[in-house]
Amino acid sequence: MKETQILLIEDDPLDMELTLFALQENKIANYVQVVRDGEEALDFLFCKGKYSSRDKSQQPHLVLLDLKLPKVDGLEVLRQLKYNEHTKAIPVVILTSSVLERDVINGYKFGANSYIQKPVDFEEFKKIVTELGLYWLKFNRGVPDDAFT
Repeated sequence: MKETQILLIEDDPLDMELTLFALQENKIANYVQVVRDGEEALDFLFCKGKYSSRDKSQQPHLVLLDLKLPKVDGLEVLRQLKYNEHTKAIPVVILTSSVLERDVINGYKFGANSYIQKPVDFEEFKKIVTELGLYWLKFNRGVPDDAFT
């Protein structure tokens, strides 16, 4: 994969727009794939359903994951992603409004690389999304693309 790709798993339209705005304004990624529920996220990651023709070796460089999702919740998406040999090395940042301690604990137990509570203030939200994008996609050395083949 030559372009930097983020998979944004978010069901809230406003949070999705704010995240996309922050990423695009700061040119964090070349491409952001948005999915709106946990089932679609799993289909995308494992090339099923409408994503069955997607190349499995072309995995995102970063997953931004909300926890409170329809169909399949975010913790189950995380568990399956980290359990699978072909996807477990993908960095996953939980970006959620949940303040529940059990969500934080389970997020890390299931393999999240980071847990960030969404701030209410737009400027703070934008700053956080920008900084996490810069860290994971610009400063951090990620897994080489051919590791997913």
